[in-house]
Amino acid sequence: MERKIIQTSDGSKSLYLPEHDETYHSRHGALQEAYHVFIRSGLDLFGDGTEVRILEMGFGTGLNCFITWLEAQSRNLRIHYCGLEAYPVSIEMAVELDYPVALRHEESQSLFESLHKSPWDRNVVIDENFELRKVKGLLTDFNETATYDLVYFDAFGPRVQPELWTETVFEKMYRALDQKGVLVTYSAKGSVRRALQAVGFEVERLPGPPGKREMLRGTKGPEML
Repeated sequence: MERKIIQTSDGSKSLYLPEHDETYHSRHGALQEAYHVFIRSGLDLFGDGTEVRILEMGFGTGLNCFITWLEAQSRNLRIHYCGLEAYPVSIEMAVELDYPVALRHEESQSLFESLHKSPWDRNVVIDENFELRKVKGLLTDFNETATYDLVYFDAFGPRVQPELWTETVFEKMYRALDQKGVLVTYSAKGSVRRALQAVGFEVERLPGPPGKREMLRGTKGPEML
């Protein structure tokens, strides 16, 4: 899979897949999108000093994981983070993205690299507040129940990977969440909203990040499927 590094409108970098004409993050701003969708609309629902179990669908460049680690440091959060990824990004390419520099956390460069260097399919203690497990594999092989509080659903868009935006997949996400768990995604397509609702999520349309009018957030109700 060919990947090229591009610059987005907020000055941060992302990856581009020429074969699919798809980017890993919004061209309008990789950092702005990540913070708006996953931190401000997801992680910020949990109070300072709490324990949060997070599943990321699409570990990718490690940006979402890294900014979650930064939030854990500043808010004394205890994070258990699982990143599911079928096509890992090389450590060399991840380093070229310069996310610690873009975020003005140059002193955390080695930490960012450690997220990518950590072994797959093992629980790794990054520091006293952050535990990481990266799972290399397909979402079709993923089956967990009542394990997470928050899902970052950051798969490639429905145009490129329509099979990941179906009721079957969102039922897996619903089951993986504990009661009142939350799923956030940058997508606002009607078909995505309807699929989330069909499996039991209470769905909200929220203002989207720069370049997008809306995004979606789903909350798991008190009864499991």
